[in-house]
Amino acid sequence: MMNLKGLGVAMVTPFKLDGTIDFEAIPGIVQNIINGGVDYLVVMGTTAEVVCLSKEEKKKVIQAIVQACSNRIPLVIGIGGNNTARVVAEIESTDLSPFGAILSVSPYYNKPTQEGIYHHYAEIVKASPLPIIVYNVPSRTGSMVESATFIRLAKDYDSIIGIKEASGDMLQAQQIIKSCPATIQVISGDDALTLPMLLAGAVGTISVLGNALPVPLVKMFRYVAQGELQKAYQLHYQLLDLVNLLFEEGNPVGIKALMELLGLCSKQVRLPLVCATSGLVDRMEQALEQSVYAY
Repeated sequence: MMNLKGLGVAMVTPFKLDGTIDFEAIPGIVQNIINGGVDYLVVMGTTAEVVCLSKEEKKKVIQAIVQACSNRIPLVIGIGGNNTARVVAEIESTDLSPFGAILSVSPYYNKPTQEGIYHHYAEIVKASPLPIIVYNVPSRTGSMVESATFIRLAKDYDSIIGIKEASGDMLQAQQIIKSCPATIQVISGDDALTLPMLLAGAVGTISVLGNALPVPLVKMFRYVAQGELQKAYQLHYQLLDLVNLLFEEGNPVGIKALMELLGLCSKQVRLPLVCATSGLVDRMEQALEQSVYAY
């Protein structure tokens, strides 16, 4: 079973100004993440703008990241969607050998019942040679993977090893932590809730901010592990304004703007997303100076 403890990063897909993939930027982004002490990398998650990539582009980006990573940290691949049969087909046709687990987002737009969500994941589990991480993000999907549904899945299928919980509902997260088998790993899917989730019993987080600034997040994990909670809270609040700005105009709009400020890649995104406004970039630069250089 893949160990999801610690800091994972949901990696962006860098684009050039003309909208084509910036393959030259990928090694630098991966290196920044690894140098920061990140525990694992998530490829082709929602932060990667995966819905705006062609099948061939996805394959080439995956190859580039795998090559840049060169087995230095574990990799998770995102394979999900709102067509169960298509998700199963993608799992069966993808070379999964570089990866330790699949992160699969709950079906979006269709708004299935809880029974539909249960059977969606049941079919994925049956098709997958890798363990599955359920991704609950109702702000994007339009429906919640309720705690009772996930607990049922976790008890019925040993290959479901965790949940990326991004509902923003701490009671939901705590109910899962309380009621699931001890082997289930609950992961925060919201940078603003990393510290509260860790203190509630989550094993880690899959971060957006970590694309740009992994070091302070790794420090926060270390402070929690060492029981230095005052330092952890101080760092949490130093980063909070910057984290909130990341999502003000959508994800990955904000993180790409921050990464451009740091010289990692351009802020370019693909339609229907548009690049961060100059006002947001200015406020992000101010927040960066006030928060990151304060520790």
